Amino acid sequence: MNKLLSIKQIAVIAGAYLLCSCPVKADIRMPRIFGDHMVLQQDSQLSIWGWANPGEKVVVTLAGKKGKAVAGQDGKWKVSLKPIKTKSKGQTLTIKGNNKIIYEDVLVGDVWVASGQSNMEWGINKNHYKKDVDASADSLLRLFFVPRNTSLDPLSDIYMPEDTQNPEWAAKWVLCTPEALRKINGQGFASAAYYFARDIRQTNGRPLGIIQSAWGGTRAEAWTSLSALKAEPKLKRYVDLYEKNVRINPEVVANYKQRKAEFDVAIKKWNNIVGKEWDKAQKEWAIEVKKAQAAGLPIPEKPKPSSPRPSDPPKPNGGNNGPTNLFNAMINPLIPLSIKGVIWYQGEFNSGGSGKEYATLFPCLINDWRQKWGIGDFPFIYVQLPNFGPVDQKPSEEGQGWRWVREGQLKALALPNTAMAVTIDVGDPFDLHPIDKYDVGHRLALAARKLAYGEKIIASGPLYQSMTIEGDKAIIHFSNCGSGLTIASSPYTPKGEKPKNSEKLTGFCIAGEDRKFVWTDAVIDGDRVIVSSPKVLKLVAVRYGFSNSPVCNLYNKELLPASPFRTDNWEK
Repeated sequence: MNKLLSIKQIAVIAGAYLLCSCPVKADIRMPRIFGDHMVLQQDSQLSIWGWANPGEKVVVTLAGKKGKAVAGQDGKWKVSLKPIKTKSKGQTLTIKGNNKIIYEDVLVGDVWVASGQSNMEWGINKNHYKKDVDASADSLLRLFFVPRNTSLDPLSDIYMPEDTQNPEWAAKWVLCTPEALRKINGQGFASAAYYFARDIRQTNGRPLGIIQSAWGGTRAEAWTSLSALKAEPKLKRYVDLYEKNVRINPEVVANYKQRKAEFDVAIKKWNNIVGKEWDKAQKEWAIEVKKAQAAGLPIPEKPKPSSPRPSDPPKPNGGNNGPTNLFNAMINPLIPLSIKGVIWYQGEFNSGGSGKEYATLFPCLINDWRQKWGIGDFPFIYVQLPNFGPVDQKPSEEGQGWRWVREGQLKALALPNTAMAVTIDVGDPFDLHPIDKYDVGHRLALAARKLAYGEKIIASGPLYQSMTIEGDKAIIHFSNCGSGLTIASSPYTPKGEKPKNSEKLTGFCIAGEDRKFVWTDAVIDGDRVIVSSPKVLKLVAVRYGFSNSPVCNLYNKELLPASPFRTDNWEK
């Protein structure tokens, strides 16, 4: 949803500009990311920045450290404080110029940014974890919610749109309490991010700040800067789309209010009639799919609405999927805050026809954020997409292109200081937003404990390493085997489903030179898996879980699932 400046807001901005243009003393102003109860990154150069009158001298003090700066002609200033050790007792951050700003109860620990689309944004109030929320009070865990916003240009501060849900809990640091967890963003604080933070807190005891900056139904290019998109020739179409959005934005803004009102009427009518019928048909279809799969019959065709859904009107700035819009409005205002790292859950909206592109786009985003932050290759830990959709009956089915996004995520492990939480076993065939966010957050935390905190633990399931062919058999070698390979089942079972237990490995298929895949027998042999099939005389390629909604059951004995993979590089 796009945000337009009101006449009142324009007047405030204009007034501020006039004040800055006059030869009077201007008060120091700080970005919204700073405030009482915030957490600053320990053992790192601390960037403290803001705005003042050009030439104004600014002094910053915190925990015995002091830094000075002079505001430039543009009014901007930045102070770098020397690293500070953990401070679990609240400190006072003071910024002094022509005026003085004091922030109380400031902790020094670790700061993580949680970003992505709906499965990262998904609020804990929507999940069935009431007991966890009731017991969530933690004075050393601090939460910050970045409101949804879009912009064609990089913003220097967080903007609070008028339609922000529960604005009193937004764009400010708050202590983790049951009330905060439930009320932030109207749906609760991000479930996966909370479970991640809780696990880290329980492990090392340090103060921790978690910044939620996520928006459902968004694409990775919206979270990437324009300069990064321009630097990658393969992503030129997003630069072209951005430039188009810039050209048409005045006309879109001028007509949006009327078009939105017309759309609201049309969509309400559609939802009340067609939408209800379609929702009922989809629920009935899901029941029939389960029956068909249990009987080994073909899956019935998914129902379509009796009439097309009304199209959304063009949105200002190109909407929340306009290239660069979310980076500009929801990430750039956080920079250059010192952070420990990033956790990321996104990719669903980059599937379909553009799924293969994720192998280019996702590393571009990671490198972009690191370059913009300018603090080195900070840990970037992300979720590999789970299973979704009716269980695939044929080996290596294309489906909705999720397999290509997963492969792009797997390939991103080639970048330094990255880690991946595999979730191929905790999805829901009929729900894009699976309920189980505990295991997602827990696996992200395991990855962080090893990558960011140096713990010597098994933090990932098996990852494909290499293949050797011996006669009619292929031997698959893995890393991250932990205590050994094993067959296991998901820790989560969707409502209405039965636990999937098996004594045989599933999810493996092989192909010969004809590139036609068939299901294959697979057996565990130490830290290897051996596959073969009488249907393929000259084995060439092996794939595991390489489809939209596979059934996979290869784990290590630490009960972390293996990532889907393929040994070939074929186009299909």
